[in-house]
Amino acid sequence: MTLLELLVVIAIISILMGLLLSAVQRVRGAAARLDCQNRLRQLALALHNYHDTNHSLPPGHRSATHPDRLPYSGWPLSILPYLEQQSLYTQAQWEYQLQPLPFRPIPHQGLSTPLVIFACPSDGRTPGPQISLRTQTNAALLSYMGVSGYDSISQRTGVLYQGSKVRLGDITDGSSNTLMLGERPPSHDFQYGWWYAGAGQQLTGSADMILGVREPNLQIITAGSPCGPGRYPYRPARGFDDPCGMFHFWSPHTGGANFAFADGRVQFVSYGANEVMPALASRAGGEAVQVPE
Repeated sequence: MTLLELLVVIAIISILMGLLLSAVQRVRGAAARLDCQNRLRQLALALHNYHDTNHSLPPGHRSATHPDRLPYSGWPLSILPYLEQQSLYTQAQWEYQLQPLPFRPIPHQGLSTPLVIFACPSDGRTPGPQISLRTQTNAALLSYMGVSGYDSISQRTGVLYQGSKVRLGDITDGSSNTLMLGERPPSHDFQYGWWYAGAGQQLTGSADMILGVREPNLQIITAGSPCGPGRYPYRPARGFDDPCGMFHFWSPHTGGANFAFADGRVQFVSYGANEVMPALASRAGGEAVQVPE
């Protein structure tokens, strides 16, 4: 074999290896997206089981004065018994009686206990707890937000918001047309996106376990702030290190994110659906829209 023939063979092998690697990466990405959808489907089913037992969906987030006396917890804690996590739920009830504030002086056990079901497999940060940058909390993370509606602050038109107690019968737009859960990875600094308990923006739960499709940035904004004021649309983030990604739904999957509808159906929704997201997020707005895939 001449040197030229050898170089040609090497070039062909390199091309084939590149094609094979690309195909493997696509297969892995598709498998992770499917796994993510399955986890979201299990969460939606658990919310339905909670509804069957309690005749309403759980609060998206609980304030410090909520009558359940589980301050700063939300829908993830409520559905633990329907995710085969009864022991962890019982532990949480006991710890809340001993220490109503779950963050200190001795944090609740659940705060740093990661659960696979709450984490997207495409986010390598979520298998274990992470230390938040501002409060130095060792917190287990959440990849899925309850859809609070237009926002979590003033226009709580969705099904999971602070103090919510929505029945499926209240969703007059139709449960198959109304978003219930959606993907949004934990914030870049791990300060937002805790499953067990979280204060959220201005103690509303915003960006911790609930999120609107036009969520405002309520952070203190100075000349050096990386994220501006205003409401954030449905769009891709620049990656896990994007500090502005905490204000809107997005995912590490290409082209969009997975959402669970109020009927339990899970669908991948492209970023092209941004304009119809307020209608999809409202439970009783009277809108009739189709979901772009």
